[in-house]
Amino acid sequence: MLVMLLWCYFAVVFTDPGTVPPNWKPAVDEERGEVDPLNGVELSNLQSDTSNQRFRYCRKCSQPKPPRCHHCSVCGRCVLKMDHHCVWVVNCVGASNYKYFLLFLFYTLLETTIVTISLLPHFKTFFTDEEIPGTPGTLATTFLTFVLNLAFSLSVLGFLVLHMSLVASNTTTIEAYEKKTASKWHYDLGRRKNFEQVFGMDKGYWFIPAYSEEDIRRMPVLQGLEYPTTPDFNAQEF
Repeated sequence: MLVMLLWCYFAVVFTDPGTVPPNWKPAVDEERGEVDPLNGVELSNLQSDTSNQRFRYCRKCSQPKPPRCHHCSVCGRCVLKMDHHCVWVVNCVGASNYKYFLLFLFYTLLETTIVTISLLPHFKTFFTDEEIPGTPGTLATTFLTFVLNLAFSLSVLGFLVLHMSLVASNTTTIEAYEKKTASKWHYDLGRRKNFEQVFGMDKGYWFIPAYSEEDIRRMPVLQGLEYPTTPDFNAQEF
C-alpha cells in the first residue's frame, strides 16, 4: 500500500499537468462552421475583442487558451484542464496528472485507515484500568500516531469524496465556481463517460498511475485539448 501511495505521489509531482502546445490555435470556428485554424488577423481580433465568448485568450501568456484551460499564477503558465495548484505536491493538478492525484488521495486514505485500525486496540487501553506496557515515550508516540492518522484519514476522505463528485459531473474545482450561473454543464456526458475521461476505459489501469497505449490512442480527451459536449448543448450553439 505504501509503495502504491509513493508511486502515485511522485507521479503527480513529476508529471506535467498539461502544457498548451506552441503556436496552438483554435481549430473550429463554431459561428462559421469552419474547421481550419484561425489566421493571424483573426487571432489579433480575438486578442482585442474581450466580448468574444467563442474563444478564450490568455493575456499573460499572449496565446489562445484551449477549452477548460486556465492560467496558474504560481506556475506562471496556462495549464490544460487545470483543477488547482497543490502545495503538497509542488505542482499544478491538471489534465495529465489529475488521475494520479485522485489515486494518491485514495491510497493515502487506505494507508492511514489501516494504521488507525491497527493502533485502535492500543489506543483503547489508555482508557482502561489495565497496565499499559512500554516506556512513556512509546506510549506518547502510539497515542499521537493514532490521533494524527485518524485526523488525516477523515480529512482525506472528505477531500476524496469532493473530488469524486466533481469527476461524476465532469467538473474541475475551478469550473465548479464558474458553472454556478449555468443551468446545465455542457461537459457532463453522464457518470460513466465522465469517469472514463479521467481514469480511462481500460479497467486494468484504473488503480495505477498510468494509461494504456490503447486508451491514449482512442481517447483524444486524455491530451487535454479537446472535450466533447452534450448533444443538447451543441444543438443550442448551432
